[in-house]
Amino acid sequence: MNSPTETKTVREAQSAENYDATAKQKSAAKLSRIPVKVVPGEILRKPEWIRVKAGSPSTRFYEIKDVLRANKLVTVCEEASCPNIGECFGHGTATFMIMGDKCTRRCPFCDVGHGRPDPLDANEPVNLANTIAQLKLKYVVITSVDRDDLRDGGAGHFVACIEHIRAQSPQTQIEVLVPDFRGRDDRALEILKAAPPDVMNHNLETIPRLYKEARPGSDYQFSLNLLKKFKALHPDVPTKSGLMVGLGETDDEILAVMRDMRAHGINMLTIGQYLAPSTSHLTVKRYVHPDVFKMFEAKAYEMGFSHAAVGAMVRSSYHADQQAGHAMASTQA
Repeated sequence: MNSPTETKTVREAQSAENYDATAKQKSAAKLSRIPVKVVPGEILRKPEWIRVKAGSPSTRFYEIKDVLRANKLVTVCEEASCPNIGECFGHGTATFMIMGDKCTRRCPFCDVGHGRPDPLDANEPVNLANTIAQLKLKYVVITSVDRDDLRDGGAGHFVACIEHIRAQSPQTQIEVLVPDFRGRDDRALEILKAAPPDVMNHNLETIPRLYKEARPGSDYQFSLNLLKKFKALHPDVPTKSGLMVGLGETDDEILAVMRDMRAHGINMLTIGQYLAPSTSHLTVKRYVHPDVFKMFEAKAYEMGFSHAAVGAMVRSSYHADQQAGHAMASTQA
């Protein structure tokens, strides 16, 4: 299996004759073959409330990067160009991305590369557990690329990672941010029974009206049902989902999705501002004012969410340990 630094990356659109399915495609190359073409729009000026904290040499930023490279691990923080990478790495937290760095989907809001995935690395669960033990992390988030090529969608690999982490770091809490396991959700949920996480997260990402444009290959109701089915199997495990704003939705549509989440038993919510990774990705249609985020947060608690992390720079795993602490206390009360 190629290491993250060895993977071929293609950043420009390729002709049909030169198309290489094994290369990791980014930006224009990745999005050139999706059914709904991305049409560049007006680039809006970022408002003053969009601020990013950079990591400094005095933090654990470089320590974590060095350990990740030594163990041939990938973080979604790096692959998805998360704006909070400096702050999170600086505080000694990271969201690990397993099963490679090439996704079988081509979502035009996401900066993770697309391509034919490499075979699973059998050593990855051990390497991941070693890294978490070495860094003495108390809370970890494990996510993955979509692996539509696998019969179980990668559920078995998630379980292997959870089991190895718990063997070495029994006090570490584990949140998983899973794909939708399209067409194999029942099989995946059955496999996850062997080692359920401490928090089950799956992001809806956007409103149903924008799914064809923003999440080609995914289904809004299918994603809701995945979390509902998991909750039925594990009623004491908090479930979580996240949304982006700025893709062309209205405030009322966001509130409607939040109500759908609660109707499907989802406990925790994140809402953040969409920031386009490049000019080849979906254009930001609006920058949501902090007062609107405060309104979403207030409405979330009115609807019964146990915790809501809502703000321009919030991402699904941003301060995930703090989010989980609130949710677990509410679930166990």
